[in-house]
Amino acid sequence: MARNVVIMGAAGKDFHVFNTVYRGDPNQRVVAFTATQIPGIDGRRYPPELAGPSYPKGIEILPEDDLEKIIDARKVDHVVFAYSDVSYDTVEQHRARVVGAGATFETAPTDETMLKSTKPVIAVGAVRTGCGKSQTSRAVVEMLASMGKKVVAARHPMPYGDLAKQACQRFATLEDLEKHECTIEEMEEYEPYISRGMVVYAGVDYEMILREAEKEADVVLWDGGNNDIPFFAPDLYITVVDPHRAGHELSYYPGRENFERADVLLFNKMDSAPAAGVKQVQANAERYNPKAVRIYADSPLRVENPDCIRGKKVLVVEDGPTLTHGGMTLGAGTLAAKQYEAAELVDPRPWLVGTLKETFENYPGIGTLLPAMGYGAAQCQDLQETIANVECDSVVIGTPIDLSRVVTIDKPHTRVHYDLSAAGREGLREQIEAKLFARA
Repeated sequence: MARNVVIMGAAGKDFHVFNTVYRGDPNQRVVAFTATQIPGIDGRRYPPELAGPSYPKGIEILPEDDLEKIIDARKVDHVVFAYSDVSYDTVEQHRARVVGAGATFETAPTDETMLKSTKPVIAVGAVRTGCGKSQTSRAVVEMLASMGKKVVAARHPMPYGDLAKQACQRFATLEDLEKHECTIEEMEEYEPYISRGMVVYAGVDYEMILREAEKEADVVLWDGGNNDIPFFAPDLYITVVDPHRAGHELSYYPGRENFERADVLLFNKMDSAPAAGVKQVQANAERYNPKAVRIYADSPLRVENPDCIRGKKVLVVEDGPTLTHGGMTLGAGTLAAKQYEAAELVDPRPWLVGTLKETFENYPGIGTLLPAMGYGAAQCQDLQETIANVECDSVVIGTPIDLSRVVTIDKPHTRVHYDLSAAGREGLREQIEAKLFARA
């Protein structure tokens, strides 16, 4: 008889693990997914169009809180942990729950889920959410373009809507973001590529996505979200580390795999990193991945209108996932507010509405700032109302996109941009040329 399996996830890696490892295996039957981290993703069903002929009714997606009940009711033999950016302590807590309920437990396989491409693949990952992977990916793209290479990016999945419609999504224009009803989190990742004239793919079925990307690419860039491992086997594996959170490169799953497998370890934010943190990450690199090339980079800030900050009481809005399960208490907006001498950083807590109240309850360690949560229309509305409610002079936007294009901001506001420094870019260029292309 087939072994009954549950895959624990957060609407992304879990589906990829199913597609690559379990979908065609007659000896194992996935009886449910469980969902966490992202609001509102449970209660759906992985559709039969994606699940395959062995699952004519699809597969239920159930709340992770009910894990023990699911194991008992579905006679589950085995549970696979398939989401990311969690401590190994958290992984072990889930292992204890599963074993206590009578099933076996494992973290998701790695090599079996890395699809092989016919084109060169560069993977950019990180050890934690919020390390600076986005500006690293942008730098890689710009360098490849300067070499005359057509780059197509594939982004880590964020399928929060109709899964069947989101199987393979191609984004080339801002109108595509509206067509696919993207959340703020999706727009933050796709828009920087589109604004550079690039194509980016995302969705659910990454075999389909890879084959479509290969049709129009000289090089495929894997842009890994949530410090997950690459879904495509990389020819050049770049992992961004963060000395501000020294030690996390070993204590978080699966960021440690990125750390230990990388060809290049990019030490980011060196302009603000504590010396002790840099030294600790260096020592861990020497012990656990001594063959990796180390590159050191800054991420300098650029503010569109510094007068919105100087001497003002400001509300800082930062990237949501970085501040929630990423565990950071500041971001580019906060750093810019301090650098340009804001009179005060206004704490938004007294003015929160709706789901943002829940966000602060679930993540009480959030600093004096507002996470740009936008997993759906309700959260976007709550974000807009909260910004309107806060008593401040101006708003500092530290998100990767122009937030004012998504929600109405009724106060003076300015954006903060951040890019990888020249030293970091030069180091990456040398590795790309050495690993992927012969020098001219």
